[in-house]
Amino acid sequence: MKTKNIILYLIGLLGLCSCQDMFEPADENNRPEDAMYEESKYAVGLLMYGYGRLPYITTTQTDVATDDAVTNSTNSIYLKMATGTWTSDNDPMSQWNSCKDGIQYVNLFLTKVEYVKWAPSAVSKQQMFVDRLKGEAYGLRALFYYYLLQAHGGYADDGVLYGVPLLTTPEDGSSNFNQPRATFAACVKQCFDDCDSAMAYLPMDYVDVAKEDIPAKYQVLGAEGSAYNSVFGVRSRGLMSAKIAEAIKAQVALLAASPAFRDQSGVTSAEAATLCANVLKRIGGLEGFDKNGNIWYKNATKLDPNASEMPEILWREDRRKDASQERENFPPTLFGNGRVNPSQNLVDAFPMRSGRPITDLNSGYDPQNPYANRDPRLSDNVIYNGTTFRRTVIITGTYPNAAGERDDNLNSISTSTRTGYYLKKLLREEVSPQASSLLEQWHVYPRIRYTEIFLAYAEAANDAWGPKADPTGIGFTAYDVIKAIRVRAGLGTDEIGQLLPEGDSYLEECAADQAKMTELIRNERRIELCFENKRFWDLRRWKMPLNETVRGIQIDRPNTDSDELTYTIVEVEERKYDSSYQCYGPIPKGEVLKWSNLQQNKGWK
Repeated sequence: MKTKNIILYLIGLLGLCSCQDMFEPADENNRPEDAMYEESKYAVGLLMYGYGRLPYITTTQTDVATDDAVTNSTNSIYLKMATGTWTSDNDPMSQWNSCKDGIQYVNLFLTKVEYVKWAPSAVSKQQMFVDRLKGEAYGLRALFYYYLLQAHGGYADDGVLYGVPLLTTPEDGSSNFNQPRATFAACVKQCFDDCDSAMAYLPMDYVDVAKEDIPAKYQVLGAEGSAYNSVFGVRSRGLMSAKIAEAIKAQVALLAASPAFRDQSGVTSAEAATLCANVLKRIGGLEGFDKNGNIWYKNATKLDPNASEMPEILWREDRRKDASQERENFPPTLFGNGRVNPSQNLVDAFPMRSGRPITDLNSGYDPQNPYANRDPRLSDNVIYNGTTFRRTVIITGTYPNAAGERDDNLNSISTSTRTGYYLKKLLREEVSPQASSLLEQWHVYPRIRYTEIFLAYAEAANDAWGPKADPTGIGFTAYDVIKAIRVRAGLGTDEIGQLLPEGDSYLEECAADQAKMTELIRNERRIELCFENKRFWDLRRWKMPLNETVRGIQIDRPNTDSDELTYTIVEVEERKYDSSYQCYGPIPKGEVLKWSNLQQNKGWK
């Protein structure tokens, strides 16, 4: 990759708008590399290129390649992948190019950061800028390697679990590009080391402090409060922080301790649980558990750009005022394209309000009245037949609505549902996507939610010690976390929200059986994180089948003079994954053909 001429532009300011005097791009686009030492706004462009390659998808996309959903878009790359086109040279899930580019930029930046004149007239401010920017770069590099491991780590034909080539210095024209893959364990260690470095340089949060609260290492250099706050204060919020790096380390640990990787990753479930707990202790453990965290996207008072930070969200994108998600996913009668269609498979994963699975003989589930007394999260996340949404009754069956319209019906038009369900999660009912009466609203798109970390802790702790054990004195158990999540959801209550005499009896049954608790934790993760692009990766790291046929529901009204309905489960989309090897993604075919030292994962051609 050429480094002598770097085209600078800021991709996604990520909270840097308040520091425009420093971070605006130079007028000239092509500059000699040495110029960056004198011009900080030029040098920081390298780091901004790294931020520009953040691998997060904050709209629902990859879930349509899992058993949780399908899409009605025939051009979807994820639909094509799920139905048989996933190959090493056609990999929509690949992180290879983008993340490796990000690593190159931050590696190059790390070789320059200490020599750039960030604040040459103030020794303390110069050092603070060096430390912060260096910490950001280490945190970003750990993040890129995490996503590379998730997408491309796997076993080669020699039986070794590999990650990707480890590069901690920038490549140039004289580099040897024919690098072998490092072991998965070595890549995990590099992620951990980079997270630790980021945490050593960065503040836990970006907050303004009084002079006496400035860290001693900067006080001895003569730092003043205004200077410290200009570097590490609220104006830098949204950048990589120690708290975010700590969460990334916990995510890496959970991946490494998962069934698909644990044999050769060098990380145990106990270590993963401890690292997750470290993140959660920052918010007081379960004392910091957000009671409304599962519906953050509905909280209008917190979505406004002038609102305070949300307690559920550890890291997020900038707030955006738009109608794009709604335009894509509203039912067609509400001027949407109905793109993401939740599956019957997912709907069946939501238990009854009592907390019992619908397959439990004591649950009271009625297949001819399938949405009665269900987990309240079902109606939060999914539009099903008869749901009132934006003051409109959505009919997904095969009969017309009150106005005689059929566009929302199953398979009625190209933008209709294929499963009998429409997406509700992440959408704001106040939005109007109709071009003639467009009404946009503010949205927050999380990168890391605390609920995800709580669930990661529950998964790892249960695997390490069982449902109710706390041998390290963390202060809460896997059981405690799942109970908090289910209480928040309203499980163990009747239809008016009153606690049932037996409470959440199914949770208590699972708490007496580690294997059942594992199933429950995985199901809770499926529900809580649905449509957040987690399911595809979870199925693979758990080594669970990828090829479960996606089902939907056909709802008929046989007699037009009666409101009686019939419910028929239908097959919607056959999935054509090969679970014998596709729990590990491929190394891009073109890279394997170019570089003889780069081994492909077993099963991929």
